[in-house]
Amino acid sequence: MVKRFNIRVYGILINEGRLLVNEEIIKGRSITKLPGGGLEMGEGTIECLKREWREELDMEVTVLEHFYTTDFYQPSAYDDSQIISIYYLVAGEVPDLIINHVNNERTYWVDLGEVSAGTFTLPIDKHVGDLLRQRFI
Repeated sequence: MVKRFNIRVYGILINEGRLLVNEEIIKGRSITKLPGGGLEMGEGTIECLKREWREELDMEVTVLEHFYTTDFYQPSAYDDSQIISIYYLVAGEVPDLIINHVNNERTYWVDLGEVSAGTFTLPIDKHVGDLLRQRFI
C-alpha cells in the first residue's frame, strides 16, 4: 500500500540535436534517466532542479518551460511511495564533456533523433521519451 508521495524533478537539456542523459546505479540496478532528483522538504520544484544540476553536474541551468508532469499512477520500484515526476526544459552552458563521479553516475549526450521510450529505464521516463520524440523529431 502506498504511504507517501515521492516527488522527482528533472531537466531536459537539448543542444545541437542532442539530449543530455544520466546513467546511475540505484540499488544495484543501472538506470538511464534525465538529470535531476528528489524534492526536499521546504524546496520548490525549480529550486530542486537547480540544486540537483549543481550537485550532480556542477552546472547552473535556467528553466525555460514546464514540459510534463506525471498524469498516471506510478508506484515506486524501490519503496512504498507513489512517484510524481516533473520535467522542465532547461538551458545552460553546455560542456563538451561531462565527467560525473557523484554516486558512480555517468552523464552523456544522445542524438535527439534516437530518443524514444527505449532510451530510458523507468516507466515515467519512457513516457517522456515518447513525448520528446513527438515534439522534437
